[in-house]
Amino acid sequence: MNNKKVAIIGGGLSGLYAAYLLEKHGITDYVLLEARTQLGGRINSVSVDPNSNIDTVDLGPTWFWPDFQRQLDDLITELELARFTQYDTGNMLIERSQHEAPIATEGFMASPESVRLSGGMMALINKLRSHLKNQHIMLGKVVRKIQNLDGDITIHYQESQDKNTTKTDSVAVQHVLLALPPRVIENTIEFTPSLPTVLTNQWRNTATWMAAHAKYVAVYDKPFWRDDGLSGSAQSRLGPMVEIHDASMPNGSAALFGFLGVPATVRQQVTHDELKSHCLNQLTRLFGEQATNPKLTVLKDWAQDQYTATQLDFNNINEHGRAPETTANSGPWAGKIIGVGSEWSAQFPGYVAGAIEAATDGVKAYIDLKRSAP
Repeated sequence: MNNKKVAIIGGGLSGLYAAYLLEKHGITDYVLLEARTQLGGRINSVSVDPNSNIDTVDLGPTWFWPDFQRQLDDLITELELARFTQYDTGNMLIERSQHEAPIATEGFMASPESVRLSGGMMALINKLRSHLKNQHIMLGKVVRKIQNLDGDITIHYQESQDKNTTKTDSVAVQHVLLALPPRVIENTIEFTPSLPTVLTNQWRNTATWMAAHAKYVAVYDKPFWRDDGLSGSAQSRLGPMVEIHDASMPNGSAALFGFLGVPATVRQQVTHDELKSHCLNQLTRLFGEQATNPKLTVLKDWAQDQYTATQLDFNNINEHGRAPETTANSGPWAGKIIGVGSEWSAQFPGYVAGAIEAATDGVKAYIDLKRSAP
């Protein structure tokens, strides 16, 4: 069994930024455990061209808003990441029913501006990882149990790739930073002794942003819709996508993406290929025959991602909610665990900016605990 001062559970943006902040404070005696085989969590950018770091499309969060998400904007500036404004020049399309053709109407000018990163949001993940000195970043490790014995904490985890084993490894720590959605933690990790009921109820009732969503992307050689005076934006009551946007990369491939309005419970009963076919048919209805032959299509159903969604997410309205408590107020877990995932952000719960805010507050709380310790 290894021993570390602190464990970070979750290798998404909040977990990586927590590690980045710890190292800025001179703390390198930590371990980061991530269940997936890659970092990023709900940030997921797919490469269109494996030889290009720029030519990517986002399957998770896409935008940020520097005008009011100042902390995230400062970090992106600090890391010297390139950015660009979301393309919205031209008309948008409105699709009301199958009995009438889509209507082109003047588009909405986003205010404040929606901004994207060159290389997708994954560029932020990759840049943060490149700054970390600690090599104890372990992928494919699923945390099953966190045990507290008189203040000594043991984290038990399994290999995510080995579905049939019951074997666990462990690491001993003094504190835990929880960089996962609260509902996922409550649903998948056993705490011994049990967490206070009030706390687990809060975590269970905190919706995980994106957990009920599905996103479809179609990639093309050029943004042909712009030649027709269209922005690439569309809204539809017919579906399957209810909201569509231009996802093109500057100096890269052109793309359209949309959020599916089909409920997660219905999507479960349809194959990915069928859903992709319906989405492509919709793009053809909206944007014409040139939309028929994309060079790549991708569908990401976050409701079927075991590390993002729970059964509760299939039935609940998925929205940005109020942040729950980050730790127990009393008892053996008080101050020993600290929630740092995006849903714990007071201002931007569930957003990319929320991951930065929650990690900042959580690491500060941990540093304050260390300073006040006898």
